[in-house]
Amino acid sequence: MTEEGAAGDGSRERFEDLVDQLVGTEGVTPPRAGSGFGRSALRFRGKIFAMHVRGALVVKLPAERVEALVRAGEGVHFDANKGTPMREWLSLDPGSGLPWLPLATEALDFARSAPRAGSSRPARRPGARR
Repeated sequence: MTEEGAAGDGSRERFEDLVDQLVGTEGVTPPRAGSGFGRSALRFRGKIFAMHVRGALVVKLPAERVEALVRAGEGVHFDANKGTPMREWLSLDPGSGLPWLPLATEALDFARSAPRAGSSRPARRPGARR
């Protein structure tokens, strides 16, 4: 199966609708063309917050929220085929009744709350002079 999911499962079209609803939001960019990880991802200021992988909506949320959704049976921790489930990433079960737009909006809000890269000073090495 491709990153986008199986043809005919309807999830690709559902994700395209989600993209259409969010791309007008300031800082949000649509999926990029090409191949490789993240090609089907929505980004906020360059950071992935929602994507379509193997027929499922995958969103980045606070770890506690992901854990609660997993416990409720709404999905699983996303694994990028590296054998390690990612604690802040939820792969929504295709059979889940949760609507995609509010979940993706929650992920967008989480991305907005993250510190911007380069916005803070780098950590000082022990013993380094100023």
